[in-house]
Amino acid sequence: QVQLVESGGGLVQAGGSLRLSCVASGRIFSINAMGWYRQAPGKQRELVASITSSVSTSYADSVKGRFTISRENSKNTMYLQMNSLKPEDTAVYYCKAESVVVDGGYYATIWGQGTQVTVSS
Repeated sequence: QVQLVESGGGLVQAGGSLRLSCVASGRIFSINAMGWYRQAPGKQRELVASITSSVSTSYADSVKGRFTISRENSKNTMYLQMNSLKPEDTAVYYCKAESVVVDGGYYATIWGQGTQVTVSS
């Protein structure tokens, strides 16, 4: 069984920083694209940033210049460094993995359970 587990969320003041981690566990051979999404109360889930297996990245306009996505393929781990946080960044942050090849199987998409990020003004 393959799982994604996020960590690093919490409460921070506006202007502060947090670093989120997403670890994929299981007998994994490879993961194609990975991404961070967020969902604020009453809003739809939105893409924050994504990264391919070749480390090509993309960002939502709202976080460009403030957030940095990265990954360590050898550890099946993805990170999101969030700087200059704003109250509007408050949301549950989810990680997603696509095209996951495992021992004996394949997963098109896997989601983590989410980690809460709260930014106070």
